[in-house]
Amino acid sequence: MISSKRPILAIDFDGTIVENKYPSIGKPMIFAFETLEKLKKSGFTLILWTYRSGERLEEAVEFCKAHGLEFYAVNKSYPEEEYTEHISRKINADIFIDDRNIGGFPGWGQIYRELLGEDSEIENLKKKKKGFLESIFKKL
Repeated sequence: MISSKRPILAIDFDGTIVENKYPSIGKPMIFAFETLEKLKKSGFTLILWTYRSGERLEEAVEFCKAHGLEFYAVNKSYPEEEYTEHISRKINADIFIDDRNIGGFPGWGQIYRELLGEDSEIENLKKKKKGFLESIFKKL
C-alpha cells in the first residue's frame, strides 16, 4: 500500500545502492541500506528502478532482501502492474535517486538529511567524538 504522507521514491541499483560493477553486484554504498530502511520506516514508498532485467534483476532484488530491504515494486509503479507496449516504462514516482542525476550522486547521508530533515545518527556520533577529542586536547 502506498503511503500518502510521504513521496514515492524510485531508486536505481548500480552506482546508487551498490558500487557500479554491472553486470556483477558491487559493494553496498556507505549508508545505503540504513538510509533506505529509515526512509521506508518513515513512510516513504520505495520502488527499485534499474536497468537490470531477468536474472540480473533477480540477483539485485535478492541482494537487497539479504540486506533486509524489500521494495514496494520493482521496475514498475505498483506490484500488480503488467508491462505491455501500451504502458510507459516510466515509473510513477515523486523523486528519482540515481547516480546519473545532474551533479552526480550526492551520497546517502545527504539524501537522508534532505528527505528526513534531521541529522543522521552518524553525524551525531561524529559530533560527540569531535567534542571528546577537543576536550582532551584543551587539557594539554
